[in-house]
This record gives sequence, structure tokens and C-alpha cells, in this order.
Amino acid sequence: MSDLLLPAGALLTHELEIRRSRFLALVARAGSPEEAREVISARRSAMPDARHHCAAFIVSTPGALPVSHSSDDGEPSGTAGRPMLDVLAGTGIVDVVAVVTRYFGGTLLGTGGLVRAYSDAVRECLEDALLVTRERLPVWNALLPHADAGRYLAELSAAGFAAEPDYRAEGVRVTVVCDEGERLSSLVSRLSSGSVGVLEGGTRLVERPAGRVRAGRAVIG
Repeated sequence: MSDLLLPAGALLTHELEIRRSRFLALVARAGSPEEAREVISARRSAMPDARHHCAAFIVSTPGALPVSHSSDDGEPSGTAGRPMLDVLAGTGIVDVVAVVTRYFGGTLLGTGGLVRAYSDAVRECLEDALLVTRERLPVWNALLPHADAGRYLAELSAAGFAAEPDYRAEGVRVTVVCDEGERLSSLVSRLSSGSVGVLEGGTRLVERPAGRVRAGRAVIG
């Protein structure tokens, strides 16, 4: 099963105002709990005069369930961090952190109002956000002769393969990361009249466009 994430370096912001209280949401990608806490700390440092910096994050863990965390940061228990976490979980995204900074406007919103405000701030921040999938794919290698390498690379590109060339004395070593090893091998064999073979060389994590967030849900495609 592949992971669903925001693109690398993604940093989303959104502001929501309710009864003069301002809710400033930030959603970012974070690859570890430490990275998530750094995002939260940086937000707190950037807005030290705000009353609350509520947060939630979900971080993937290889071979185990994702690590999740939420904080109400002084708001009534269960009215901020947990609703924010529920919004993140509802999208199916991992490796993500959300911080909602609140500037109090003088009017109490009540527990229900706070839950809606913090949930809506994160949901609206994520609306229409791009998503990518992270998958572990096989790595394939082939050694091409210098004289024909340009033609082979052009044919590979035309067939939809992203080849990474490494020019060496003995030839051009190409690396292709894909889940179509049989089609790749057949193409290289045809181009070289059977003189060049394709060998599998481990795996690599890759990210590919997947879809967008719509109304709090991931829409794939």
C-alpha cells in the first residue's frame, strides 16, 4: 500500500476569522515527529503574542502504524488538537503537521464553536492541496555502448521511461526506477538486438502525482 502525502516542501496557510478571533492555520510536510515539532516551535516563535498554538501531526513509521499527536495548547480539552488531528486523518495523508494559531477576539466561542473553528481552519487550509503517492519501486540498470547511448536514451524517453545516465569509461550506465521491468527489458533487448541486458538493482522510494484534497478527502486521479 502506498503512502499519500503533500509534495516535498509543501507549506500551506489559511486564515479564518470568527467573532473577531483569528485562526491562522499552517499545514506542512514533516518526515518525523522531530520535524513536526520543529514546525510547531517555529510557528510559536514567529507569533509569540498569540494566545494559543494548537497542533496535530501524523508521521509514518516503517513496518508499524503511523505516530500521531495533538495538543490543545491551553484551549479546553478536546476542542482544538483532536479535531485538527481528525481532519488530517480523514484525508488519509501521512507525514503532515498542522498548527493553528489563535488570536482571541474577546468573545467566547464555546466548546462546539472551538471544535468547528479549529477543524474548519485545517480543512480549508488543505482544500485543493496537491497530493503525491510514495511507493517503493524496483531499480533497473543497463550498460549501454557509448556509440548508441544517445539513441537508446531517446527511445527510452519516448517510451515513458525516465533514464538516469552515468557516463563511464566502459559505457553509459543507465538507471531506471519503474514497475515495468519486463517492458523495459524487452525494449532494451530490441534496441540492442539482444546484446544489452537489464539487471535489477534494489529498490527506491519515488513520489508521483496522485490527486488533490477536496472537502476534507483525498480525490485520486
